[in-house]
Amino acid sequence: MRESLEGVFRREKVRVVGALVRIVGSLDAAEEVFQEAALAALDEWPSRGVPANPGAWLTTTAKNRALDIARHRRVVLEKTPLLVSDSSVEPDTLRTIHDDALRLIFTCCHPLLSLESRVALTLKVVLGMSTDEVARALLSTEKTVGQRLARAKKTLEDSGVPYEVPEQKELPERLDAVLAVVYLVLNEGHTAREGDLVRVELQAEALRLAREVCELMPIEPEPFGLFALVAFSLARAETRTDEAGDLVPLADQDRARWDRRLIKEGLVALSRARRLGGGGSYTLQAEIAACHVTAPDLERTDWARIAAAYDALAAIDHSPVVAMNRAVAVSRVAGAEQGLAVLAPIADALDRYHHFHAVRADLLARAGKSPIASLERALALVTNEHERRWLVGRLVAAREKEAAHM
Repeated sequence: MRESLEGVFRREKVRVVGALVRIVGSLDAAEEVFQEAALAALDEWPSRGVPANPGAWLTTTAKNRALDIARHRRVVLEKTPLLVSDSSVEPDTLRTIHDDALRLIFTCCHPLLSLESRVALTLKVVLGMSTDEVARALLSTEKTVGQRLARAKKTLEDSGVPYEVPEQKELPERLDAVLAVVYLVLNEGHTAREGDLVRVELQAEALRLAREVCELMPIEPEPFGLFALVAFSLARAETRTDEAGDLVPLADQDRARWDRRLIKEGLVALSRARRLGGGGSYTLQAEIAACHVTAPDLERTDWARIAAAYDALAAIDHSPVVAMNRAVAVSRVAGAEQGLAVLAPIADALDRYHHFHAVRADLLARAGKSPIASLERALALVTNEHERRWLVGRLVAAREKEAAHM
């Protein structure tokens, strides 16, 4: 029961904290009263049952707790009008963003902070990730991210920055960080670090947020590119795991079960991004994903076009993860040895990234070399049990194959 309740809290946190920030005027205070409400729910819900609208229950309870805190701090006369005001009445500055979750994301992505700090802070607040989870999402260390989060909060506090929605003219300077957060929500939904390997609800939330950004900024290409990328991912979500929840690789997925409506919606958004002059990271990734979702099977995929798109992506995004994915495309066009050559320079940078070792194992096997050491390294790093079982299956098969040839 507790585990399921914690799932509810995690799902509802972004909406509740988003609503509370504009009521109590402080991110820390909003998080504090949300935790108080969650503790109250843990006491009450097991005996009375989860309410029909848990988010509303948590918001009301948190508001009441905020009022209690205000009384104790003897500022009730100052804060009461804010706390008991009709939440449907919003100041003019809030009219630019109507969704509490998106409002909270734009609020955390303040330009005073570095892009990395904005993304880290938003992931912690919006997704409720632990510092360790944020570090893994950003391919960093827990110590580095912890220091970054502490500095970010102190910077906002020392500067007296209000937690409020920016004006329309201020939105573009926050766009990169907002899109990065939505992208990382997609990543967590695509391959979760723990629990279910594929979290459809997170991908659906990423799609909803991306759609909101498109509506908010209709002449910017990258929101449409990101929307297309999310739509293509969500279209395949139900086929990426088997009945046990374990990974089904792209080559083995039932393409007849892919959601054609979502694919069409993604293609329309991608076309819009192109017309707007899109050539950024998300649009290029969407171009790559479009090649996959429109191909009849793995072998008839337009790998040359994918490799060209990765070349363009690598020119603007020097991330080692981009280089890793480019290696896969190169291997399909020029052979596994060429793919391994692309991987070699990024081996140190991605040594603690299990996907790197899984990709390297695949290329080694296709090149007629032993993948066992790479699979063992991937298994030492993987955190999701469903993905672990898939890797174990690959390792067992590789060992059996080598034993048969001894």
